[in-house]
Amino acid sequence: MSNEALLTQSYDFTLPNELIAKYPASPRDHAKLFVYDRATDTITHTHFYNLEKFIPQESALIFNDTKVIKARLFGEKKSGGKVELLINRALNAQEISVYIRGKVKAGTELFFDDNLMAKVTKLNDDGSREVNFYQDKMLLRFEELLPIIDKIGHIPLPPYIQRADEDADANEYQSVFAKQEGAVAAPTASLHFTPEQHKRICNNHQHAYVTLHIGSGTFKPVEAEVITDHPMHSEYYAISNEAKEILESSVPILSVGTTSTRTIEYYARHQGKIRGEANLFLHPQNRPLRVNHLLTNFHLPKSTLLMLVASFVGLEKTHQLYAEAIREKYRFYSYGDAMLIL
Repeated sequence: MSNEALLTQSYDFTLPNELIAKYPASPRDHAKLFVYDRATDTITHTHFYNLEKFIPQESALIFNDTKVIKARLFGEKKSGGKVELLINRALNAQEISVYIRGKVKAGTELFFDDNLMAKVTKLNDDGSREVNFYQDKMLLRFEELLPIIDKIGHIPLPPYIQRADEDADANEYQSVFAKQEGAVAAPTASLHFTPEQHKRICNNHQHAYVTLHIGSGTFKPVEAEVITDHPMHSEYYAISNEAKEILESSVPILSVGTTSTRTIEYYARHQGKIRGEANLFLHPQNRPLRVNHLLTNFHLPKSTLLMLVASFVGLEKTHQLYAEAIREKYRFYSYGDAMLIL
């Protein structure tokens, strides 16, 4: 493999601004689908509602059933200054990693609706902050915080969507099979499934669910010059008994999304560990061991997600496929179109 595939700069590309999807396709399954078959080196342009025609019959599908929480909170400091807080992830029952827009120091108290208060306990070098949440002066556990933010919080749309969240996003930025609360970003390949299509596919194919609670690190561009120097973010994962059975069998796997893929591949390298913290970085020098086929969206330049795609098809082919997608005016990123790699 060439050294070029290890350089972050090699994963840059120019995307016309109008191809960044601000809203999802409606209905969900009317998004476009770009199918690349590695065996024949052929591309098919179609729509997501035709996905079933391309799923290899013997394959099992693995879905990520994480559920996006209303992680963005708007409040104020004691001084009255406005503040925006984005929950990143729970570090334990009461310590929560967050990002805060505005200057804070350890001990700063932030006030939100519903008598919710966050107290800053630690400032980290990576820009994240650690806080404890209180309601009516009672320290909250993360699971006690969830119903409160569901009432007063906002869906944390990715920064590149460049608009405030709307009521419809509470439904649109969530898969139809979302179940386990904890993500601050959606597993976007899953957003294309309608309830009917998901049910049909599950009736016709072996399938199972894993959970990976996506943190905001998923949007962080790789800043190191060499990709292997990038400190990969860590996220909580859990593997169901049904998924474990499939992963330990020899059945081919179609992984729905990069997050399912990283969970499966982490497990392939750490057999027996059905829950914990996954920080696996897939790239052309660290290729998939267990996933055979990938369903995903189109990703940001210089992102770990683009490098994951290159772990399946190589750097040069990734650029060729993306150039074709741009020529054909596919919509990119979280609310954009889908790609199936066979």
